[in-house]
Amino acid sequence: MFNDRLRATRISCGFTQQKTADAIGINLRHYQKYESGEIEPDLKRLSELASLFNVPTDFLLERDDYLKALGVSVDVSLKCPPRRPKPQKNL
Repeated sequence: MFNDRLRATRISCGFTQQKTADAIGINLRHYQKYESGEIEPDLKRLSELASLFNVPTDFLLERDDYLKALGVSVDVSLKCPPRRPKPQKNL
């Protein structure tokens, strides 16, 4: 999914969520919604993220077969630490 690819790319490139949000001109909570899958960036922000991480937009969109067909490879580790569990709400 896009949000997982975005998170792995950010971590691989050594960016924090705050640094990424600042670089593309949005607040931290808005960026966190990208990584949680609550929302997806518009085309402008997608392009800014790809430029920031120096990857094709198709990589962030998980179009790996398309990139492979073009002979494009991206050197980004997709391994990242597990997400922290969300706190349980007491009822």
